[in-house]
Amino acid sequence: MPFSASLFSYLNKKIPTPSELLDGTAIVVITGGSSGIGASLIKSIRKLKPELIICNLSRTQPDDFLSSYDHHFTADLAQPNAITDCATNLLDCLQSAPAGKLVLINNSGIGDYGRAQDLERAKQLELLAINVRAVLDLSYRLLPNLLARGGAVVNIASTAAFQPTAYLASYGASKAFLLNWTLALNEELRDTSARAIAVCPGPTRTAFFKSAGFESAPLDAVGANWMSMTADAVAAETLSGLGRRSAVIVPGWKNRWLVRMSSVLPLSWRTRLSARLMERLRLGALKD
Repeated sequence: MPFSASLFSYLNKKIPTPSELLDGTAIVVITGGSSGIGASLIKSIRKLKPELIICNLSRTQPDDFLSSYDHHFTADLAQPNAITDCATNLLDCLQSAPAGKLVLINNSGIGDYGRAQDLERAKQLELLAINVRAVLDLSYRLLPNLLARGGAVVNIASTAAFQPTAYLASYGASKAFLLNWTLALNEELRDTSARAIAVCPGPTRTAFFKSAGFESAPLDAVGANWMSMTADAVAAETLSGLGRRSAVIVPGWKNRWLVRMSSVLPLSWRTRLSARLMERLRLGALKD
């Protein structure tokens, strides 16, 4: 086929809708579905495919978790045995599910803002337990099911993964781990029916900033709200991304532009610039 004909065929190829992408999926396992992006993902999936089985692992049950197809497993993912304690019931749910793909969404994550010398060691260890250890634990437990059924591991990372992030050092490093681990895992799964995808949202209007120790409404205060997204918008781009070949999804064209532009700068420059932004987001509290 001539190159021009191939290009025309590629450009006119029908892009599957999120609903079509979920047609072959039987079950979705998600962490942190009680709020933020996780709650938006559950709401979107339930609207698109009411009959899908959704299993949520979080401390509290989602408000809209009302379908008879839904299963909630109470789990504090900061605790080492959290996934072990609910693993039997979760695996029973997977075994009884009808034939079809499995989508695992590792969404739970927390941040902790401040200088290293001012932060609580226990909170930093809790952050790593939720953002890293729980992701690995659940992913490796479900990997045999993913390989047997086909499907995807979707890890919610962050645009903070693309450079060191002062004042959010542990959070940024944990998301950098997720990004790199997901890319490596996807390469290892290349010849299987499973894949791995890292979703890297930018600032998202959720309760994250408050729980991480920022001042209230920091995005509005520094004029950064122009680049922020709602949790529903991030969820929509995440589900649409299941149909792409890329292993990395950066929701929002503004975030994609910033990631692309910053990638050409030396790492030390990116580190300094992100530090300045983080200082502004806290409204000068670090100088008190």
